[in-house]
Amino acid sequence: MIKVITSKTFIWVTIFSIAMGFLETAVVVYARALYFPNGFQFPLVPINELIALTELWREIATIVMLIGVGTLAGTTRPSKFAYFIYSFAIWDIFYYVFLKLILDWPTSLLTWDLLFLVPVTWVGPVLSPLIVAFTMVTFSILILVKNNKLTCPSITLLTTSAFMLILSFSWDYGTYVFESPDSRELWSFGLNGDLFASVANYTPTSFNWFLFGIGEALFIASVLFYSSNSKKTTHE
Repeated sequence: MIKVITSKTFIWVTIFSIAMGFLETAVVVYARALYFPNGFQFPLVPINELIALTELWREIATIVMLIGVGTLAGTTRPSKFAYFIYSFAIWDIFYYVFLKLILDWPTSLLTWDLLFLVPVTWVGPVLSPLIVAFTMVTFSILILVKNNKLTCPSITLLTTSAFMLILSFSWDYGTYVFESPDSRELWSFGLNGDLFASVANYTPTSFNWFLFGIGEALFIASVLFYSSNSKKTTHE
């Protein structure tokens, strides 16, 4: 593990990801100054169509950049995946670190945040994406140390975990949209008019910790299965 962490590639991927975290923070600082001059809070302020589309494509571009980092940094398929999820996690963690340093936000780890917009709006307490991010760091380092292929059971657990976690992040917002007769803004793309215009009264009420817990448990199970399987492969 020490050899991996002290490698030049790992160090530069870490530096790059921290820098991306600051860049993400800078964008949010500007956006909040424009749309939430008194501090970010729910309900969400409608965002004009041009800015909304720009933000949606910026989020997609960010994911493409992180995939690019993994592809360039890794030398095998497992290491490429590991560097991708590692850079994603470090980016997310330091995004909140820099937000706290610059804006003194969030006030607590249970503060609600607008997490993502693709393909639907994700919301949740700040603690929830951080838990996932730290699990991703653990898994990525384990893969880089073992450098064994992810087997079908591990991939299945990981895929199911991702689905459950995304569902937990979009559950409260999706529930509001389905129950509100005036709202049709489930999907972020393909909107006519301002984003969040029809959910001007939306305020998060209850994060689905049950779904999140299942997703996180499956994620941890995938990590443990990979670790166990790696040991068997190594001994063989």
